[in-house]
Amino acid sequence: MRFGERYPEGVAQLYWIETLGCPKNQVDSDKLVGTMVADGMDRADRLEDADLVVVNTCAFIEEARQESVDTILALDQARRPDAELVVTGCLAERYGDELAVALPEVDRVASFGVPVTLGRTRSADPVGRSRFDLLELPRPTATAPWAYVKIAEGCDRNCGFCAIPTFRGPQRSRSIDAIVAEVEQLEVQEVVLVAQDLAAYGRDQGRGTRRIVPLVDEVARRVPWVRLLYLYPSDLSDELIDTICRTGVPYFDLSLQHVSRPLLRAMRRWGDGDRFHDRIAAIRAREPLATFRSNFIVGYPGETEVDHDRLLSFVEAARLDWCGFFAYSEEEGTHGAQLDGKVPVGLRDERLAELRALQDRITAEKRDELIGSQPLVLIDRPGVARSAAEAPEIDGIITVPDHLPVGAFATATITGATGPDLQAASAELSTAPAPAPARV
Repeated sequence: MRFGERYPEGVAQLYWIETLGCPKNQVDSDKLVGTMVADGMDRADRLEDADLVVVNTCAFIEEARQESVDTILALDQARRPDAELVVTGCLAERYGDELAVALPEVDRVASFGVPVTLGRTRSADPVGRSRFDLLELPRPTATAPWAYVKIAEGCDRNCGFCAIPTFRGPQRSRSIDAIVAEVEQLEVQEVVLVAQDLAAYGRDQGRGTRRIVPLVDEVARRVPWVRLLYLYPSDLSDELIDTICRTGVPYFDLSLQHVSRPLLRAMRRWGDGDRFHDRIAAIRAREPLATFRSNFIVGYPGETEVDHDRLLSFVEAARLDWCGFFAYSEEEGTHGAQLDGKVPVGLRDERLAELRALQDRITAEKRDELIGSQPLVLIDRPGVARSAAEAPEIDGIITVPDHLPVGAFATATITGATGPDLQAASAELSTAPAPAPARV
């Protein structure tokens, strides 16, 4: 039985889905699962039992593309001989025809507009793309006490290192009503809002203004915790800062990328280290418990020792709670790929190691400072919890007594720290935080 054919009535088909890349990809996979379940399929307990194997790929940088290819080949080796292997996601969208030729092991390469399912026929436009809007598809109730919710697709920016707009397209925001309906259907304690350009939500809807603040307010009235991943620093208005703090999760995931002004301009980005530092200091003055995460690119063309030293100084002074450092990846069709001044791989890797070691020390010190505190935590799974300071799947965890029920809130007493993780020898169940008050 092949892709697109309908199985006999009463015969259960099994699927297996592997998701790579960012939280936005996880949402896409949840939507695909919702479609497959609606088509009468069940999740396979083992890959070897699946009739359909789906790989939702990432293509952001070379390392991610290689991981996607390696995963595809590994699943091809492990699947049943008669199972169908379908590749979707960013790699499929960016390299569709080329990927199909390069990987003959794959039965179908399905772009974002194509249904990855067995047994359902969908209408197509004249060029063959299915009218299948992944962004608006329903999804199953969450299996964890938290869930990512994608509020928009695509991006209108032109950052020098990023090819995402070339295959995800321009920004396309969902309606607040559609997002709220999904939030209510998920039945979770925490919603993590995600998009390529989160704070620009609604800008494409013809109302002349961004609508992220009213959206966050609406979601915060329905779930105890709301978290935003991630924000461009130029969009971090006072109103948005106040709104984030009001949710009870003062977590600021800021897309800084570097601090050298000349290098940021070469990246086609706003800001510099002084502006970033002043903004972070102002937020901390407003909310002392605010948590900060950021990502930085190392080795962008033209990065000098002076630029690197500026970044080291900023990281030392800013003392962000969480940081990711990534080697620059030259992406076809981007501004950065046309620039001179490529940084030798060995030098780039030395800079990466230096920055990562510095941030590891800072993160460990900041976690040690939390010993003795009593944060409110959400129990993610038996024995594992998070506070407002830890984003799911990205940051550290808090180990707690394993008798606490999953999905409950508790007040934990932090008794130890190991690197990014905390330990709480005791924790008492607590009521869920009250919904955020409406703006006056």
